[in-house]
Amino acid sequence: MSIVTSGGTSSSGTASGSSASSTAKSGTSSSATGIANNFDQFLTLLTTQLKNQSPLDPMDTNQFTQQLVQFAGVEQQLKTNDTLSSLLSLNAAGTATNAVGFIGSTITADGATAQLTDGKAAWKVNSSAGGQATVTIKDANGNVVQTMTRSLTAGDQSLSWDGTTSVGTQAPAGAYTITVDGKSLAGDALTVKTQISGTVDGVDFTSSVPTLKIGSIGVAIDKVKSVVRSQ
Repeated sequence: MSIVTSGGTSSSGTASGSSASSTAKSGTSSSATGIANNFDQFLTLLTTQLKNQSPLDPMDTNQFTQQLVQFAGVEQQLKTNDTLSSLLSLNAAGTATNAVGFIGSTITADGATAQLTDGKAAWKVNSSAGGQATVTIKDANGNVVQTMTRSLTAGDQSLSWDGTTSVGTQAPAGAYTITVDGKSLAGDALTVKTQISGTVDGVDFTSSVPTLKIGSIGVAIDKVKSVVRSQ
């Protein structure tokens, strides 16, 4: 964002015209150095014109005063942007440090995908009322591996699966996702929310929000509902 200005020594409009051009072009740059250089150029032009102005036709001080105010405003905005960038960097560093602190802790978070380990996977379920539910379990490729019928009670409850598929074989360890279709005793649809729980063994920082890892499952840190520190 370099700005080129032209100088003059006799016309009262030269400095203001040059500085106006300089200001307009400086608006297209994010370089604080460019602003500083053009401000110096403006002062040089202004000083030259003040020295060489005609006593019979003095410069209009309002023009260059306005230019000074504009330069000061742009400079202040650049400083504000730098400060915000620093604050964002500090905030990101703090978030990263906090995320690492989750490693080894058991978390509960919104989600429907749990890790099947040693023949056991578990979810937390919250139902708006009592009734019956059809639970469909799918593997990481979206294939249905088991369909179960379970009773529901109003409120929080646990749902576990031993890894047995619908054909009686043992599903391999990995991530499995459930879908719960709940019906009340009267046959009305129920609102059923699911949560997962597990021990954090890693953190992924590739996205804007750190992702806590439970095996192959990723949980955005802002989805965490509760944390239990290991003793």
